[in-house]
Amino acid sequence: MRIFRSIDIAGSGLTANRLWMDTISGNLANVNTTRTPDGGPYVRRVPVFQERLMEATGEQDKRLSKGWFGFYSGSGVRVADIGTDATPPRLAYQPDHPDANEDGYVAYPNVNVVREMADMMVASRAYEANLTVVETAKSVWSGALDIMR
Repeated sequence: MRIFRSIDIAGSGLTANRLWMDTISGNLANVNTTRTPDGGPYVRRVPVFQERLMEATGEQDKRLSKGWFGFYSGSGVRVADIGTDATPPRLAYQPDHPDANEDGYVAYPNVNVVREMADMMVASRAYEANLTVVETAKSVWSGALDIMR
């Protein structure tokens, strides 16, 4: 139903931001993982976001729709994929480490704790903003229902 479109769009943002925070948590949990089942160090994972077009309205036509004031409007966001960061691993000289190469260097994950914490703050703020949209829409529709009584 069109009246719940704002809640659906914000809900898609809540889902996407929650998955982003889960991905960041996984990156932080593996910051020191030097050996994975695939061989080599853990590789930082990043979500790939994609706009959802017309899915919330149920329209079959995937073209963009003109919204208020002539702007094109979509129907939220979704996580299209969980990709990997192509940044090379961090090398540390530790010749006694069991995963050290022939030169004595250990390849550590390409996870930067400061960057992950900054991303976590961004994801958390985006989650809070989407939650505020849901709460505001709920309040507006509740007020409209009270007027109709």
